Amino acid sequence: MLSRLPVSKFFAEIWVAQDSRICRIVDFRFYLIAMRLFRASPLLVFPVLAIGAVVFGTLPSSLLRGSWGSGEELKFVAMVSSRGPGLPPVFAYWISGTGGESEKILRLLRAVYHPRNRYLLHMDAGSSAAERTGLAVAVRSDRIFRVFRNVDVVGKGYAVDRTGPSALSATLHGAAVLLKLGGDWDWFITLSSSDYPVVTQDDLLYAFAALPRDLNFVDHTNDLGWKEFERFDKIVVDPSLHSDTNTESFVATEVRKTPDAFKIFTGSPWVILSRPFVQHCILGGDNLPRKLLMYFANVAYAAESYFQTLLCNSPEFSNTTVNHDLRYFVWDDPPKLDPLLLNKTNYKQIIRSGAAFARRFMKNDTILKKLDEKILRRTPGGVVPGGWCSGQIGKRGVKAPAMDPCLGWGDINLVEPGPYGKKLKRLVSQLVSEERLHSSQCMSLDAHKGQ
Repeated sequence: MLSRLPVSKFFAEIWVAQDSRICRIVDFRFYLIAMRLFRASPLLVFPVLAIGAVVFGTLPSSLLRGSWGSGEELKFVAMVSSRGPGLPPVFAYWISGTGGESEKILRLLRAVYHPRNRYLLHMDAGSSAAERTGLAVAVRSDRIFRVFRNVDVVGKGYAVDRTGPSALSATLHGAAVLLKLGGDWDWFITLSSSDYPVVTQDDLLYAFAALPRDLNFVDHTNDLGWKEFERFDKIVVDPSLHSDTNTESFVATEVRKTPDAFKIFTGSPWVILSRPFVQHCILGGDNLPRKLLMYFANVAYAAESYFQTLLCNSPEFSNTTVNHDLRYFVWDDPPKLDPLLLNKTNYKQIIRSGAAFARRFMKNDTILKKLDEKILRRTPGGVVPGGWCSGQIGKRGVKAPAMDPCLGWGDINLVEPGPYGKKLKRLVSQLVSEERLHSSQCMSLDAHKGQ
């Protein structure tokens, strides 16, 4: 029974919901008070918790805004992002990780944070309940995240095998939750704990501001080569789809023919998807999204092909693709399962690439510090400053290293791009222009040969 649970256990069960609901951490002190007052009547705890949620600001109906200083009172006001043609978009981030990666997730969150955006964090079954609780508490205790209320944590860490379809299932779950959370976001961006931005959010918002909101940045090709047999003819079983623990996929003895009802495309699992396409994946009335999902339930590395195949086989979306994921990777020769780890020797190439994100990085590698100082201008433990921050920022970084320029803030719709943002905009504009030259942006290999 609920009343028999220790206070700490009760707290964990509240936010680590068993049905994967999203949890906003409520002030722990209020739970202590509630439990001590109502040990004999546990049913009375819930009305009190509801009242406490309003008192401590855990309900999403209103948001805090303002700087925190001694003697200042907190005020709840609604934060509204200006929307319209030419104005900055809103990004919805899905940031995923596993056990031992909560610090990496928090660092990445701070590096891509902006009050306009939405963020959903997930740690898979490789993490402990205590680690997931710690991540949620860290988010709840951060002043800026608490004020703008745009960061959420998935309570349950379900099983994921990144080489199997369970990784795709997790991504679709994140997209569905971000749709349910609301907010008129424009693009869905997938990141892992090993990713890091190489432009500021002001840069990214600036680069995307003038783009049509239906574009999908997805690396794709239908030149399958060796993958046709190894990835699509072989039948893969992913136990993580029905297990509570991360379990490696295995290959069945049977094989199947390559589909002829649709053309398979493959590419990078790291995508930037438009909201209309995400709605098509989750809520669309057409049966193709579900038909493909059933097929990819037995495909290795399904996250590398599902979105590409769905985009290019859907007439209403096949001309919305931009064949680039805006990521920087370095692959071994021959390529292995993961790209090479990046370090300081890759710094110049990363900057010259014009990409928005890069991967993979080791935890606390010195190159991350260099990116923070030189590119993002992020102070240790702080978020990346932008036009919304009221503090002073120097050309090469924060003027006073110990002072966070985001101790106060002004207009969250104000975007101040730097040289890397302008470079990214040129790259994106060029990519979009090149795609528009084709009658079909998802042309198959056969179509290219026929031209």
